[in-house]
Amino acid sequence: MLTGIHAAFIGGDARQLEVIKKLIELDATVTLIGFDNLESNFNGAVKRPLSPEVLQNVDALILPIVGTDDKGYVESIFSSKPLQLKEEHLMVLPSYCCIYTGMARGYLKSLAIGRGLQLHELMDRDDVAIYNSIPTVEGALMMAIQNTDFTIHNSNSLVLGLGRVGISMARALHALGAHVRVGARKSSDLARIFEMGLTPFYIQDLSHHVDDADLIFNTIPDLVISAKIIANMQHHALIIDLASKPGGTDFRYAEKRGIKAILAPGLPGIVAPKTAGQIIANTLSRLVFDQKVNRREAP
Repeated sequence: MLTGIHAAFIGGDARQLEVIKKLIELDATVTLIGFDNLESNFNGAVKRPLSPEVLQNVDALILPIVGTDDKGYVESIFSSKPLQLKEEHLMVLPSYCCIYTGMARGYLKSLAIGRGLQLHELMDRDDVAIYNSIPTVEGALMMAIQNTDFTIHNSNSLVLGLGRVGISMARALHALGAHVRVGARKSSDLARIFEMGLTPFYIQDLSHHVDDADLIFNTIPDLVISAKIIANMQHHALIIDLASKPGGTDFRYAEKRGIKAILAPGLPGIVAPKTAGQIIANTLSRLVFDQKVNRREAP
């Protein structure tokens, strides 16, 4: 239980609603900032404007997946007013307050360090990333089906990268009957790809593997699908880039060649916001509980 914990939410999307619901169920005191256009009300939560006074006794400050932009603005689909997190807001937070977000840019990291506050980036955690790979893969498969006139079964499918999403993507394609080749940089990853019953190749040899590719799923946030690579691809091929923005594809050249390339980061929040929200809620509630325990045990 989170009785005695005051959690303040600043902005967010549909995923954040699941987190709010979870913390209320665990008896936390919840303040919602930037939710003025939210139609449904949560019993046990209070809507307030963003001000230093509202944050004075907060134990957990919870921000959206992308905490702030480079100027401190926080995105919220439930507010028509801009939300800008400033130094004056963090200055009033108690020293024991922890900030939780999906990923933090330099602006937010600098504010947290300057105030000496703990900053937790949930998307850096293996458990969250692995759970999130499930809706990511489902969304990628949906996009592949919607944008092709052939089946995934018997297709020549390439997966670039053997990270947490890459593994789940390769397994799903294999289960659907695709001929799956996986590109990676490390020899240990190539050994794992072989063990999975798939065809491994070094990512630097990608140009030798795209000439017959029907589907390419990229998870590497570097420019791996360059103009040189795209020049060797068939026109019917589809690229689905799952890497974080700006992706790992030369989208300009792909368009010039008439090859469809789709940048699709953040699929969990798009295709399955409820599930994605529950994943965040379960992890975050455990972290806040641990924070509560550690604070109680501190001398």
